[in-house]
Amino acid sequence: MNAIPNQIFIKSTLRLIIALFILVRCSSPTILYEVGHIQTNYGEMLFWLYDQTPAHKKSFIELAQNQYWDTLSFNRIIKDFVIQGGCPDTPAGFSDSPYLIPPEFNQDIRHIYGALGAGRDENPEKRSAGCQLYIVHNAHGIPRLDDNYVIFGQIFKGYDVLEAIANVPTEATDRPLDLITMKVATIKMTKEELIAHGFNFDKDDH
Repeated sequence: MNAIPNQIFIKSTLRLIIALFILVRCSSPTILYEVGHIQTNYGEMLFWLYDQTPAHKKSFIELAQNQYWDTLSFNRIIKDFVIQGGCPDTPAGFSDSPYLIPPEFNQDIRHIYGALGAGRDENPEKRSAGCQLYIVHNAHGIPRLDDNYVIFGQIFKGYDVLEAIANVPTEATDRPLDLITMKVATIKMTKEELIAHGFNFDKDDH
């Protein structure tokens, strides 16, 4: 006699559970990841910024949001080594850098192909110049720079742009013959957007 009411109760309960599940999913805030964006006259590059180097990540984000690099350029191009940009590298060091950043070396973050690093002059503390950045252009990486210069990001879109810039004609001083502009910003992306642009959470997110 109670079979039908019990079935109705079970179905109603299931509908309620499903409705609550959908409601929770819809009301959950979408997680956004802040990534580096460098627009050049050769195209754009996107970079994952490591949480393991918080001071360098914070510096990059703040300078990018203040459009610090937008009047500067990639001024040092060495194929199979790095492309470097930001404030000029003078004999006196990076005199235009707004500040220096204490080193944040990490055994899991190395100078691999496409790594985004912070330049510096010669100083015993190995502090990074806030104004200088470089991207590794070497298929085998550059191990000799590990634990000497800080890597704080990794390219995940725009390897073709990196290749194009690394192969431009240069002067004897490694300065490109033609100006290579850089507009540096940060953008916020969902996990789905990151994956769609080539980011691999299993490999790239340390």
